[in-house]
Amino acid sequence: MSKRIQSKHKIDRRLGENLWGRPSSPLNNRAYGPGQHGQRRKGKTSDYGLQLRAKQKLKGYYGSITEKAFKKLYSEAARVKGDTGENLIGLLESRLDAIVYRAKFVPTVFAARQFVSHGHILVNGKRVNIPSYQVKVGDKVEIKERSKQLGIVLEANQLAERDVPEYVEVDHSKQTATYVRVPALADVPYPVQMEPNLVVEFYSR
Repeated sequence: MSKRIQSKHKIDRRLGENLWGRPSSPLNNRAYGPGQHGQRRKGKTSDYGLQLRAKQKLKGYYGSITEKAFKKLYSEAARVKGDTGENLIGLLESRLDAIVYRAKFVPTVFAARQFVSHGHILVNGKRVNIPSYQVKVGDKVEIKERSKQLGIVLEANQLAERDVPEYVEVDHSKQTATYVRVPALADVPYPVQMEPNLVVEFYSR
């Protein structure tokens, strides 16, 4: 578990932002990058640098999705009619691990991926252990009966640092959640500013 926490904090410090708005982020004490050169003044960032940073931030927020998986989501977002950036956010928020995190079944996105992988989640009554599984509007996501009293679940339910967004309806007494609608960028409670338009520019080069 310690490796996972250190990796998560390293993402925060490398990007220079408290990605998940966590009180334990090292940026709350040291608002600069890791390493001996972390405090060095940086020059002006190029357009490519800004686009790359926007992509790294979005990938990192969802638990450091692999480049292959992230690019596949982008390609899918570009194929669908409408704004590609908004479509990309909708696809990211429709991932099963993202829904589990939004529902406050677990405390972090990293824990959500692990929780799903270990078979603790049912979708419409069937066990699904693929974190990237795309949840459809109206789908019911719930914690398996014998997993409902796990310490990590009970702890996450009480977290005051974030609220359940309107596009996910949750009943914590039954540990169930329903995906009500696909959110737009403005609906997603990111603690930092996300710029999917720059991600689109990155892949459109």
